[in-house]
Amino acid sequence: MKAQALNQILETIAKQHLFVEPLEPRHSDRLDFHDVSVWGIKAALEAAYLAGQQSQQTK
Repeated sequence: MKAQALNQILETIAKQHLFVEPLEPRHSDRLDFHDVSVWGIKAALEAAYLAGQQSQQTK
């Protein structure tokens, strides 16, 4: 998987499940650190896992 495609998938997962955007450091505690629910973390991990499985099936 190309780096650009991976970054897009990670950005999408972070936005949809963690409500974090962008995934680039902004050098500000207020902007770079977030309170995230455990169910949000679980959903993001599940989405990442499924994205990995899907990428293996398309090879």
